[in-house]
Amino acid sequence: MKFKHESIEINAGLLIALTLIVVSIGGLVEIVPLFFINETVEQVKKADGTDAIRPYSPLESYGRDIYVREGCFLCHSQMIRPFRDEHLRYGHYSLAAESQYDHPFQWGSKRTGPDLARVGRKYSNEWHTQHLLKPRSVMPDSIMPNYPWLMKNTLDYSDVVARMKAQKTVGVPYSETDEEYDLNVKRFGKDIADRLDINYAENILLKQAEQGNYDGDKTRLTEMDALVAYLQVLGTMVDFKGYKEGYFSEFR
Repeated sequence: MKFKHESIEINAGLLIALTLIVVSIGGLVEIVPLFFINETVEQVKKADGTDAIRPYSPLESYGRDIYVREGCFLCHSQMIRPFRDEHLRYGHYSLAAESQYDHPFQWGSKRTGPDLARVGRKYSNEWHTQHLLKPRSVMPDSIMPNYPWLMKNTLDYSDVVARMKAQKTVGVPYSETDEEYDLNVKRFGKDIADRLDINYAENILLKQAEQGNYDGDKTRLTEMDALVAYLQVLGTMVDFKGYKEGYFSEFR
């Protein structure tokens, strides 16, 4: 039996049924293989055998939420694709492992501004603070708006414990018990495990803010401190020089 294209287009029920069939086939082709791939997230280790990719510290986590709140993801992606031009401009392409603790991830596809996947430590804290306050003072051609309130707003971290517990429920390995802490020591090393301990969340946050002094003002803890702390960690966890060329392509 031969169907004319027009007979499908004018029959709403048939068109919907055929569309669902096509979409289902496409979905199965994309989803089913994932259940048979043993490693979709790259194995990224330090020289001492601990995991290179770690969860965000409490201060960095607040900074990430401010990043989302202010809509930074609308103009900046965090996804370097495996193309030569992107490698030359931004660095090594983004790894799935680097986003494993992001809920949701900040990949994005729009680049009104540059990709920020590897912006960490590329500029000083002072540069980031000035750039967020008055973008055109450091980038004359920038169309980015000013964010002066970040320097004025005191960071409210009263719910830091609840926030970390919420992230723990979706798989972020923050620790509450001695057993969980010991596992993090083995997985990330003691220094990082200390930063992931929910029981000392406030002290951890305040200590990082004091040591980093991200906004240049030691008298106050501001939203600027948190956002700059987050920006400064992006793309800094993996030392790509320690891996042979082509190693990460094995996971693609």
